[in-house]
Amino acid sequence: MNKLSLVIPFILIYSVVFAQVEKIDTDRPDQTESANTVPKKWMQFELGFLMQTDTYSKKEKDITYQHPTLLTRYGLTNNFELRLITTYGTKLHKNNHISSNRKTGMQSVQVGGKLNFVKEKQWQPTITLIAHYDIRRFQTPQHDSVDGANFKISLQHTLSKKISLGYNLGMEWENFSISPAYTYTIAPGIDFNENWYGYVELFGSIYKNEKPQHRFDAGLAWYAKPDLKFDISAGTGISKEAAGWYIAVGGSYRFKTGK
Repeated sequence: MNKLSLVIPFILIYSVVFAQVEKIDTDRPDQTESANTVPKKWMQFELGFLMQTDTYSKKEKDITYQHPTLLTRYGLTNNFELRLITTYGTKLHKNNHISSNRKTGMQSVQVGGKLNFVKEKQWQPTITLIAHYDIRRFQTPQHDSVDGANFKISLQHTLSKKISLGYNLGMEWENFSISPAYTYTIAPGIDFNENWYGYVELFGSIYKNEKPQHRFDAGLAWYAKPDLKFDISAGTGISKEAAGWYIAVGGSYRFKTGK
């Protein structure tokens, strides 16, 4: 028996095991949160950098940088995960092309969880509840004494081996002293091959006594390994009330913490 005949079985076994490993499932880069939770005893980090403009007139706009935002997820059970969102960034106000009122610091600290309570079966989607408490007093350099919160119902359909459809419905309180916004997202996605994924998305928010804010974005993701993923995305407002655009890049990684 030659050496090649001994090596081939090990290569085949390794290939089968590797193929059976499910790829990392992330909430970024799109606005539509995944309906899947992190597996039990797995830790997952999703890191991103973003530049966004909000235009109010030809002379006035805000520019926001997130450097970075980090979503930390831990699978407490196979159906429930703990979540922590921290965002450090800079917000710059420009009026008549003159920069003013520059603020750098912690923009957001949110704690929460994700609970999957319905599994996909035929035409029945996977259904998950996601909720966060926004501790706004942790914001710097200015903090808000009134906290906020948000929640979403996330639904996900597998339409074929390569195509999926995710959509969210939710509410968001910037702080509890003002009326909430009603939020929505819908994002069809496609696996081009084992390593590349893409999506397009509509998302927006509706505030009381205000016109809806509708936006569009699209993105690509590359799976370097089953546990490592990189992404890029960009979007723009499609209604007058949502004037502006954004571009973002990021990466996600997971590892198992125990047996």
